[in-house]
Formats: sequence, structure tokens, C-alpha cells
Amino acid sequence: MKILFKRSMAIFCLILITFSAVAQQTDLFKMQDSTAAAEDKNRTEKTLNTFYSTRLVTTQTVEITGKGSMDFRINHRFAPLNQGFYNLFGLDFVAARIGFDFGLAENLMIGIGRTGTNKEADAFVKYRLLRQSSGVKNVPVSVSLLGSVMYRGLRYADPTLNVKTQDRTYYTAQLMVARKFNENTSLQISPTYTRYNRILFLSGGAKDLFSVGFLARQKVSKRVSINAEYFVQTERFDGTYNPLSIGVDIQTGGHVFQLHFTNSIGMNEHTFIHETFGSWGKGDIRWGFNISRIFNIGRKKKA
Repeated sequence: MKILFKRSMAIFCLILITFSAVAQQTDLFKMQDSTAAAEDKNRTEKTLNTFYSTRLVTTQTVEITGKGSMDFRINHRFAPLNQGFYNLFGLDFVAARIGFDFGLAENLMIGIGRTGTNKEADAFVKYRLLRQSSGVKNVPVSVSLLGSVMYRGLRYADPTLNVKTQDRTYYTAQLMVARKFNENTSLQISPTYTRYNRILFLSGGAKDLFSVGFLARQKVSKRVSINAEYFVQTERFDGTYNPLSIGVDIQTGGHVFQLHFTNSIGMNEHTFIHETFGSWGKGDIRWGFNISRIFNIGRKKKA
């Protein structure tokens, strides 16, 4: 009996010790979880990849090219699909823009480009004012500001135009406000001001124009998204339409390949917003694609 009693007491004590250890371990896990949660609350998480690229189709996004990086971009637009089989549904004609964008700082980039249509040269600077974040610093949206200038070098046959350098120069200022709602959905609104020193294609005088752009991105897989952009103008030139573009982004490492359909041939802010003469309803839909390739040109930090 004594031996049985001793064994029973020993088993009972062992069970108590085991439950005590489990309880202590559980409390320790709770403490670790609480500590981790407290640390998370004391951190600021910056939102990444609101959009895949610094441009959705043609429109600039809030994204900034990384510091020390160069984004080499090639944009293509073909003729309208309604030209029929004779012009291979527009593929016999192509307009292109070649551009180089540079990341100067975490929130600052510049870019230059050349478009064959109208012999246009453009340059821009973009600065990110706010970046969406959560945690200690909760910022609900990302905000960027764009300033661009374009020079139209096209020669005009009409000698009465008397075109001067300032007549060929146009300016754009744009505010971009975007929010990434979740991993898949992002929206942006872009109030825009454009200054025409002279409206050469209408032989008119100076013009100040205002518009608002709406951008949307919906990811359908890890590397593929469906995009749309549309601009509403407060005042339109005769014979022009609001630009609408729908496309697909395919991310492949350092490349972003963009396929799209649009009613605009323009690839600068003033041309695609205010000089879109094609209508979706009349079949003036152009197929196009953009290629973006990032290169690291900054100095690597020594280990």
C-alpha cells in the first residue's frame, strides 16, 4: 500500500508539474504575441506597388522610379482598327515614343522623351508629397505632383503662321492622389492643368485647359493586372473626344509589358488628353503596347 501510495503521489506531482509548465509556456507565447503586436503598432508600414509602373497606360501614376535607377521606356501606338484589312487593321502604321526616366531620390524622379508624331520632345519632373502608410504614421493616400514641358518641332507649310519657339511650347501641371485599397485594387484621381501658348493645329491663340483623370488597377494574378484610365475635360477642342484606354500589365522581373487599346495616338499629357480625335463609338480604336525596363545605374553601397 505504501509503495502504491508513493507511486500515486509521484504521478500526481508529475501531472501538476506538467500542467504548470504548459501554462507557463502558454503565458510566454501570449507575452511574445503581445510584444510582437506592440512592436507592430510602433512601426510604420509603407504601401508598396500601388501600381506596377510609373505610367498606367499613358497617364502618370503616383509611383516613383527608384533612386539610382533608370527606366527605359518604349511606347507604341498603331493606326485605328477600322482602317480594315488593307492597312492590316492599323498595324501598317506605328507611332512611337522613346523615353528615359531617372530616380534621383526616394521621392523624386525626372524624365525625357521623344515622340515621332509631330516631332515632339518632352521633359518632366515628379515629386511624391505623401506615401500611403499604416502603423504609427497612418497616411490614407499617396500624393504626387507632376510638372512637364513639351516642344513640338513639326514644320508647318503655311508661312502665315509665323511660328516662334514659345508658340511650340506647352506646359502641364498635374496632382495625383491614389489609394491602394487591398493587394489587388488601386484607384487614382488626377486633376490636370494644361497651358497652350498657341493652338497651332487650329491657328488659334493661347489656351488654359483643365481636366480630371480617373485611373483603376485590378490585379488578376501575382504578375498580371487589368488597367483603365479616362479623362474628363471641362472644355474640348472641336472634333476631339475624351481619351479612354484599357489595358493589361504583365510584370516579368525587371520588365513591365503593357498591352492596351485606346482612342488616342498622343503620348504626352497635352496630346492624349486634349488632342484625341478618335472615337470608340466610331471604331477609332488603336492597339498599342509599352515596354519598361529598369536598369540600376547608381553606385552600389560597399558592404
